[in-house]
Order: sequence, then structure tokens, then C-alpha cells
Amino acid sequence: MAWLVSDARVLASAEHASNRSTRRRGLLGRDSLDGAFVIERCRWIHTIGMRFPIDVAYVDDDGIVVKTMQMHRHRLGVPVWSASWVIEAEAGAFGRWGLRVGDEVELRTTRHDDSSTGGDPPAGSGGAAGPGA
Repeated sequence: MAWLVSDARVLASAEHASNRSTRRRGLLGRDSLDGAFVIERCRWIHTIGMRFPIDVAYVDDDGIVVKTMQMHRHRLGVPVWSASWVIEAEAGAFGRWGLRVGDEVELRTTRHDDSSTGGDPPAGSGGAAGPGA
């Protein structure tokens, strides 16, 4: 299980698209998303074939949100060259979470990353920082 964290505050649970299969599938075929979907090594996204609009945050190597936007269904985004990973969530989620440009975020994982067993949000220790860690 992974958690999206900003300023020592858990924003949401997160799915980490760390392999080719999960990156290719993305949010296609889903009617909703609970939490966040994190794509590493990513500078642009699309919503072609998606069933719902999303919030998108582009994050640099230091974990700083460099751009946020809301994308409607069936759109092609523009590359954000300063980004190294992307956070996707259902439209309106970033407003509820208070996520905005300039925030520092990290992806923390539990020690035994097994999304089928669930898990509690991380305390101040034990997780990995950033999607590639």
C-alpha cells in the first residue's frame, strides 16, 4: 500500500504505476478512483478513453508540484518538461486535499507493499520517498 504525503499529512491512499502493464492500463475502464494514481517517469498524460475527468499534478525530481490542472475526458495533455512524475485523482480531489503548485509531496510505501492486505497510513518513518525510491 502506498500513501501520498505532503507536509507530514497523508493526502490519500495511492496506487503506484511502477511497471509497464499498470502504466499502460492507467485509469482506463474505471468509473471512479479512490485516492491517487501515481505514474513515475512521466511528463505528460492523456484522458482518451477515460470515463471521468481528473485532476493532474506534475511533480519534479525534488517532489515539488510544478503544475496542476483539471483534464476533461478524451483530451491530450501538453508535456511538462520539468516534471518527472505525475499524480492523477478524480476531478475536485486536489481542492479537497489542499494540493497546489509549490507543495512538496512524496509517495510513501509500507515496508511490505501488498495492496491486497491494506495497511495503515505511515507514521513518520518506514516509507520510501518519491515514486522511484
